[in-house]
Amino acid sequence: MRNRTARTARTVGLLVVVALAVTGCGGGDGAGDAVRPHDGAQRAREVADAWDGSEAAGIWRAGYHPMSDAVQPPADAFHSGADKLAYGSENFVLRGGLPRTAPKNAQVRWEEGGSLTLPLLSARSAYAAVARGGGDVGRPHLTVTGARLGAMTVTTSRGAATVPAWLFTLEGYATPLRRVALRPSPLPASPVGPIKNQPTELSPLGGLVKVAGGGRSVTVVATHGACDDGPVVKTLETRGSVVLYASVVGSKKGPCTSELRGGPVTVTLDRPLGDRVLLDAHTGRPVTDPSTLFWSGKRRKEEN
Repeated sequence: MRNRTARTARTVGLLVVVALAVTGCGGGDGAGDAVRPHDGAQRAREVADAWDGSEAAGIWRAGYHPMSDAVQPPADAFHSGADKLAYGSENFVLRGGLPRTAPKNAQVRWEEGGSLTLPLLSARSAYAAVARGGGDVGRPHLTVTGARLGAMTVTTSRGAATVPAWLFTLEGYATPLRRVALRPSPLPASPVGPIKNQPTELSPLGGLVKVAGGGRSVTVVATHGACDDGPVVKTLETRGSVVLYASVVGSKKGPCTSELRGGPVTVTLDRPLGDRVLLDAHTGRPVTDPSTLFWSGKRRKEEN
């Protein structure tokens, strides 16, 4: 998963923000908002029972939900430490024109069969999703000189798929940077509400980092405080879902700040994730890629 390595620090930081937002959220997604205090295994079972065979699970499986990074760097990346830093900080400078016209829709095509037609992102929107570092020429940056429409392979909740992608030409590189040209499908409303304002041993997950090892390895951001020994993530696997439940271990004596920290934790599954829904026991929601947060914000802005 070389394409994710340069962005790990930024991803972890973003996902801790997500966890803070989830922790402070007062509303639930559906029935079950009044949650009794549970230990982790009990809560995981409750979430699995609510999702398995539910309408929400059916909607999830019918949609396009990426489980890998939407960006793939050039095959010969990177030529220098400065270029690697620029990629990790998403600092790009545009010195060329981007296509103004493109098809209205495009298809996701899954390797195991099936397809889905979705609106195609413009080259400008895809570039905005890549270049979030401010375009500062005074610090390490990568220069984009043009773009064309192509394709790339990504991991999704329904397995590997070929999706349309904008191929951005980078100054000094022989192969392009690829960015998926689709937004993820909207997340279904959860059939179980989050844990809120009640004693619990669970911590919210920050989000998904990657799925690897043929679906047997899942890496997520797990959050914890400043005065413990770190996070532990356990799993409950069913036929229709994989519920992750995170908690912290140990405690440290002395003054303690209230900051929320996070870092990647990898769990190994008994069998490949496949099309099972990956869920967070604390929130009762699917564990998603951080790009979902970006596009959710874009949608809200466009609707207002």
